Amino acid sequence: MNKKLLYKFLSVLFALILWQLVAIIVNADFLLASPISVIKRLSELVFSNSFLSTVLFSFLRISGGFLSAFLIGIVFAVISGRFKLFEYLLWPFVVTVKSVPIASFIILCLIWLSFGQLTVFIAFLIVFPVVYSNVLQGIKSASKNLVEVANLYNIPFKRRLIYIYIPSIKPFLVSASNVGIGMAWKAGVAAEVIGVIDGSIGGKLYDAKIYLLNSDLLAWTVVIIALSVLSEKIFSMLLKIIFERIEKI
Repeated sequence: MNKKLLYKFLSVLFALILWQLVAIIVNADFLLASPISVIKRLSELVFSNSFLSTVLFSFLRISGGFLSAFLIGIVFAVISGRFKLFEYLLWPFVVTVKSVPIASFIILCLIWLSFGQLTVFIAFLIVFPVVYSNVLQGIKSASKNLVEVANLYNIPFKRRLIYIYIPSIKPFLVSASNVGIGMAWKAGVAAEVIGVIDGSIGGKLYDAKIYLLNSDLLAWTVVIIALSVLSEKIFSMLLKIIFERIEKI
């Protein structure tokens, strides 16, 4: 075990010990369930009949919203990087989405969208500005000397994209994906809770809150964290593979 993993393990262990001590002091499961109670309840949930369908319900919709925002954010950023007018036209919309609270969008979208569409759209809405802004910043930070040389020799836009812009965009895109996945899960589950969407993780959180089932609430929270981290790791691996293949072109 390397030092980085060891430090992470010790920090998690410290957090669990602190949690257990606070739970002992509170001494009321409906206010704060202990880690042992949460682990016990989590093991029961994992083997329940509805667990897999609940996880898939939320995972597919949140992932769909994230991937849509990721792809459209990149495309729009590339267009904005090439055409300044397009960037100016998008600016008020991007600023609005960044500034308005998630709850406001969720309540507004409940009027327009079905419960099935709500999670996808909210995840998309929250992630899009992150991806768009980061990729656009990456394009703008590309080497001015290389861009001038490309203009001088009339190098096609496709080759400029591969050899000039993508290396510049890469760190921004990786950062945007890491932040965006976490935000997609937060926003998506929040939409499910506010919309009280049956069959979703957010719906389970809402039920736990109504019936004061603190162990259920924390157990589903652990599931959300695990899914978010797993999604981030898988997507980071896919991005790494894609960039490696692009570099070989």
